Amino acid sequence: MIRVLTVDDHPLLREGIAALIDTQSDMQLIGEASNGREAIAQFRNHWPDITLMDLQMPEVSGIDAIGAIRGEFPDARIIVLTTHAGDFQVSRAFKAGARAYLLKGLLREQLLETIRAVHAGQKRLSAEIAAEVAEHATDDVLTPREIDVLRLIANGNANKEIARGLSLAEETVKVHVKNILSKLGVNDRTHAVTVGLKRGIIDL
Repeated sequence: MIRVLTVDDHPLLREGIAALIDTQSDMQLIGEASNGREAIAQFRNHWPDITLMDLQMPEVSGIDAIGAIRGEFPDARIIVLTTHAGDFQVSRAFKAGARAYLLKGLLREQLLETIRAVHAGQKRLSAEIAAEVAEHATDDVLTPREIDVLRLIANGNANKEIARGLSLAEETVKVHVKNILSKLGVNDRTHAVTVGLKRGIIDL
């Protein structure tokens, strides 16, 4: 019996997953959580074989929860379920210790097969996400500081405000902005924010 823990802040999605798993003779839903903090506690209580983890949740994010669980339980097998196909998010999830990455729109077609595959020791990435990752595989990666700057740009800050917020010289911020535009292959700040959100480099 594959024992499953589901983690998502949307009750309707958890209900849908529960109904899907309930139809399977080789699976059992043994716990639910609505954020990353609850996920860590539930994992300690139940030691599930498979954890289905959303990424964007209140209190503790899915990425942080994956890292915490894997730090404590290195053999934990975690499948990310998300609406975000961005390559940067995929990379962060796998670095944190996820074993599969699945879009919520594909749950009915791929969830059960993915659970069985990960339980058997495999890693899984759906074709749509694999294509997105491949497209940016050779791109220059933004540094943590450049991501900080991009996040502040997304919040509507001008260079002077960004400099003040990050304790940097305004000229340094200008260099960071130039690098961000170059690495993302865009011409202006608005487009940089759009690409940053699409690829999961930042979120609002």
